Amino acid sequence: MAMQRKTITVTEQQEVWIKSQIDSGQYGNDSEYLRALIRHDQEQEYKIGLLRSALIDGEKSGVSARSMADIMGDAKERHCIDV
Repeated sequence: MAMQRKTITVTEQQEVWIKSQIDSGQYGNDSEYLRALIRHDQEQEYKIGLLRSALIDGEKSGVSARSMADIMGDAKERHCIDV
C-alpha cells in the first residue's frame, strides 16, 4: 500500500505524550503511533456500526411478547452470569 505524507500540528502537551508512547518502546516513531491510533479509531467505528445496526434491527422487530424474567433467564443461560 502506498504511503501518503501528512503534516500535522500538535500542542506541546500532545508532543510530550507522543514522545512518551515512543519512549515506552511500543512504537518506533511518531508515524507508527499515529497509524496505531487510526487503526484503533477505525475498529471502534466498525464496532459502533455493528451496535447501531443491531439496535435498528431490535427496534424493527417490534415489542417482545416475552417477559423480563424470560429475557433475564436466557441471558443467564447464554452467558453464565448471575444477574
